[in-house]
Amino acid sequence: MITSRTQIPESSQLSKSKIVFNYTDCFEGVISTNHNPRITEIVKLFLSSGPKWADNLMAIRDKVVGIFGLKTSDQLTNQQQILDNAKFEPGEQLGIFKLQSISTNEVILGEDDKHLNFKVSILVEPYSALNKNKLSISTAVKLNNLFGRIYFLPVKPIHRLIVKATLKDMIRKCNNI
Repeated sequence: MITSRTQIPESSQLSKSKIVFNYTDCFEGVISTNHNPRITEIVKLFLSSGPKWADNLMAIRDKVVGIFGLKTSDQLTNQQQILDNAKFEPGEQLGIFKLQSISTNEVILGEDDKHLNFKVSILVEPYSALNKNKLSISTAVKLNNLFGRIYFLPVKPIHRLIVKATLKDMIRKCNNI
């Protein structure tokens, strides 16, 4: 089951940030498995999961925002090739995300652009004594200008749908490892 909350987990690096974000959310679920996945496995799942319809929306988004000089995903190479060659080092580009920091249980991905800056935390924490883990995906957005506010208005509800679907897919895949 996927649950949502507006507070980023206290153990996340995002909650310790000094940046004042205009928007935050967090979605979490439980991984019921005897396998303790490494954080790099979880990131690979994150980057390869989610609804296929989101890819179509991203293509439309790229065409529209490219006109305004914003970053697009058009220049990216094959997603599987990116995952196969990933070193998981800070500064590395992983698809549309730049890896900002990595620890044994959390990865912070993000990107800064003219209109907004965003960070995504993928956090794995022990959930119970029954070999379960809690998997959280938190998003924090700093809107840089009026265009960022206008841009994020229709993106926000779609973002929530995508993150929930991605998390559900990740948990399903983790439980089948």
